[in-house]
Amino acid sequence: MSNSINFENSYAKELNEICEKCMPAGFLKPEFLIKNYRLAEELGIDNNFIDSKECLSIFSGMSLPKSSIPIAQAYSGHQFGHFNLQLGDGRAILLGEVQNMDIQLKGIGQTPFSRRGDGKSALGPVLREYVVSEFMHSINIPTTRALFALKTNETIFRETEQPGGVLTRVAKSHIRIGTFEYARSKNIETLKSLTDYSINRHYPELNQTDNKYLSFFAAVCDKQACLISKWMSVGFIHGVMNTDNMTISGETIDYGPCAFMDKYDPKTVFSSIDHNGRYAYLNQPAILVWNLTKLAETLIPLIDENKEKSVKQLSEVLQLVMPSYQEYFYKEFCEKLGLNNIDDKNIKIIDKYLKILHSESIDFTLSFRNLAKIVNKSMKVEDSVFRESKIFEKWYKTWKKEINVENIFQEMNLKNPCCIPRNHLIEDALKHAVNGDMAEINLMTKLLQEPFIEKDNYEKYMMPSTSDERYVTYCGT
Repeated sequence: MSNSINFENSYAKELNEICEKCMPAGFLKPEFLIKNYRLAEELGIDNNFIDSKECLSIFSGMSLPKSSIPIAQAYSGHQFGHFNLQLGDGRAILLGEVQNMDIQLKGIGQTPFSRRGDGKSALGPVLREYVVSEFMHSINIPTTRALFALKTNETIFRETEQPGGVLTRVAKSHIRIGTFEYARSKNIETLKSLTDYSINRHYPELNQTDNKYLSFFAAVCDKQACLISKWMSVGFIHGVMNTDNMTISGETIDYGPCAFMDKYDPKTVFSSIDHNGRYAYLNQPAILVWNLTKLAETLIPLIDENKEKSVKQLSEVLQLVMPSYQEYFYKEFCEKLGLNNIDDKNIKIIDKYLKILHSESIDFTLSFRNLAKIVNKSMKVEDSVFRESKIFEKWYKTWKKEINVENIFQEMNLKNPCCIPRNHLIEDALKHAVNGDMAEINLMTKLLQEPFIEKDNYEKYMMPSTSDERYVTYCGT
């Protein structure tokens, strides 16, 4: 354990042509609101340092360790299908790496990529990302992590005056598909440097393959297909699957207008800016392929000297993405329903189950927990979310023949969370938090660390909203 913090700076040193050095602006009267002691321990950072004035000074941007080379990363991106060459970290600064993990300050002030913005963040989105990203980690979905959420005690101006905040974000890296789009626009040498760096950092075993660049693309495709299947399995809607928000490490990143489905409806959209439903729940797998196509286009020069051969090989990998995703998807749902293997019979059981949820507007998360209780005989159908379904009983009999009834209750409850960041609950908690009352946010953070365990007296945190009002999310910028 270190009583200070020492940064490595491999990105700043090896890829200086696609980043800009910049100093955090800093805030004069910051205060930590949430500290992630568990994550700090994983990073080898001592609790005494976490609780020190030096720590607060560093992560509020007021001081800088000698070991840090602070940078803002450059990247491009297809945003809602439209290409933007010059994006980059407009309000985030990477301090460096600790144990090969990026440590980034988000909302820390202007960078060379701020594009007329102030580079700051409102406190609400900071706390939201802290809660949701740590929940995703608790249910074993690859994600960026949150080390600290702090209040700057400065006012920022958006539609209204709001308190400011800074998130310390931890990631395997912040390399995005958009990073490759930007590097490709520079020159082949820069693209090759980025790809070699990415392979060495995330997929070093690929250096032994015949064509490490093609193998790299296949590996990213696999990571992304697996990730999206996990999103779908918990009703998570990212809301802004632009190429600059998709990592090559396969981690979930950028929790702006994201949300979780209550009633199961594949067309669900929450984002206020997604007017045509491009990133709706049911479209996430198709956007996965679309984004990977853009990554493939950047890699064409590296795969083969012959462009036609390169395109052919990349296309062959791309054609495997959707079948791979579907296998991951049905694997997830087999586990959620206690089914032992993916075969035609079980795929039909899963598909019919989802049709029941859709046709009856049944709560997605509660349905799996209720189903486990029904088969365990601790809940009657008439007391469950299936009480008004006319076709549930027939489906139930078919499903029950395919499961191990003896162990199903425990198996399902270890796979299906009872507690998720319900939209109405997190919004209510955030309203209190920005007004100085952290009690609800702290409670939700604690409950969501153990989302598979039902706790007495906390039933409201498992229940959907009783309001029919459509929930809308907004980007935090």
